[in-house]
Amino acid sequence: MSLGSLTLQETAADQGRGLLEGRLISLSRDEFARDVWARSPLLTRAASDFSDLFSTAAVDELIARRGLRTPFLRVAKNGATLPDTSFTSSGGVGATITDQLDDTALWRSFADGATLVLQALQRTWAPVTDFASRLGTELGHPVQANAYVTPPQNRGFDAHYDVHDVFVLQIAGTKRWVVHEPVHPDPLRDQPWTEHRAAVTEAAQGEPRIDTLLEPGDVLYLPRGWLHAAEAQGAVSVHLTLGIHNGTRHALAEQLAQAALELLRDDPAMRASLPLGVDTPDPEGDLAYVRERLTAALAEADPAPLFHRARRSQARPEPMGPLAQLTAVATLTADTPVRLREALAARLEGPRLTTRVGWLDFPERDLPTVRRLLDGEPHTTADLGRELVERLLRAGVLMPAAP
Repeated sequence: MSLGSLTLQETAADQGRGLLEGRLISLSRDEFARDVWARSPLLTRAASDFSDLFSTAAVDELIARRGLRTPFLRVAKNGATLPDTSFTSSGGVGATITDQLDDTALWRSFADGATLVLQALQRTWAPVTDFASRLGTELGHPVQANAYVTPPQNRGFDAHYDVHDVFVLQIAGTKRWVVHEPVHPDPLRDQPWTEHRAAVTEAAQGEPRIDTLLEPGDVLYLPRGWLHAAEAQGAVSVHLTLGIHNGTRHALAEQLAQAALELLRDDPAMRASLPLGVDTPDPEGDLAYVRERLTAALAEADPAPLFHRARRSQARPEPMGPLAQLTAVATLTADTPVRLREALAARLEGPRLTTRVGWLDFPERDLPTVRRLLDGEPHTTADLGRELVERLLRAGVLMPAAP
């Protein structure tokens, strides 16, 4: 059996508590939201057994047998990232593109102390795909997963901060984590730590907020902006970093401003030309008028459509096999169980169903049935209507459910 076919173990998360409470923290969801989220680090000892999620064997399979290509892997040593050409090559006959991982080159780099970073595991390793999708739905923010594989007594990166929150899940070995308070709290995605390199370096010399050893099963939560550096101890360290790509008020402001500008496109006075020969806006004339009209448009604008569109674009729906889907369509009967595809971000607005795979309009008679589908529970073809079920199966909105 391929390692990638393993499924997530049944845990408290599958019994109504959710992944956050069931596998990542010892607090309640409400306590975490009130006291920790986006505010301060949280260390949880023995949070869960993550062997169903990732392992050292998974690392070897991904590197040696999956035909990965850049940018699904980075290699770093002592704070520097190695060029891709140092660990990629052609895959031979039928696979001659030279951006494929070279396992011999990677072995030599790893033996020389380099950290291997398997990126975007939510796209390449099935158990992580499922976990990241479920967690992202639960948190309301998309999740990316990277694995960091570090040889003993080595580190891949110097002290730095991330522009997203992270949950660090220690999988194998031990790693010492040193965490310092932010020098630039709550950085936006275009405000990387390199813009504050001197301040980061200076702060990292001070008294740490956390200095601890993570062991398998431990979880460390860090809000964006918190400085951290980590070093493997006496054995190979493997940890997963779940990056939570937080929505921000600034992003909401951008969506609101964009919606307001779209309203102003329909205002003939706003489409008027500026005076001939102008070299700076008149603060008492055109600029004052634009401020007034923009303020009014901001009060009227609805950023919700842009907000939901952004959310749909930031993650992927549940994986869907085309052959299994075709079989479901071809063998459809009255008793066929079907369900809404997970992580679809489906919303019914009037007669239109918008999802991560597109939108569909429905006649009034179908709307009550479509609303029932959004509960995510299994339904039969007879319960929903064959014509509607076949349409939604072909659109990739419904999938066959386990009988």
